[in-house]
Amino acid sequence: QVQLVESGGGSVEVGGSLTLSCAASGDTSEKVCLAWFRQAPGQAREGLTTSYISPYGRSEYYADSVKGRWTTSPGITKTSIRLRMTDLQPGDAAMYYCAARRGRCGGMTADEYDFWGQGTQVTVTS
Repeated sequence: QVQLVESGGGSVEVGGSLTLSCAASGDTSEKVCLAWFRQAPGQAREGLTTSYISPYGRSEYYADSVKGRWTTSPGITKTSIRLRMTDLQPGDAAMYYCAARRGRCGGMTADEYDFWGQGTQVTVTS
């Protein structure tokens, strides 16, 4: 089992920035792919980024909706990652989830990921 805890959500003005963190624990001895998803009310869960827990490398994928605005990076512990979100827009308001799967990062559909955190809310005000 892999347990995931997200943090860092909150309320920010349009154009502002936030950094989310995802801490993984449990059985992380082998390669684990972490992904960020978001879901706004009434909408499907959208895949945003993928990356590996150290030491297996950095981000492999960014969705077009966030490419150039957001970046992932290693977190403060070996089994954590961060998502730096800049130039936040009203359309970015959603619940943000960290998800994990064992092995290589694959696609960006929710059913490819076996472990999920509880989510952290991001609100963007104008």
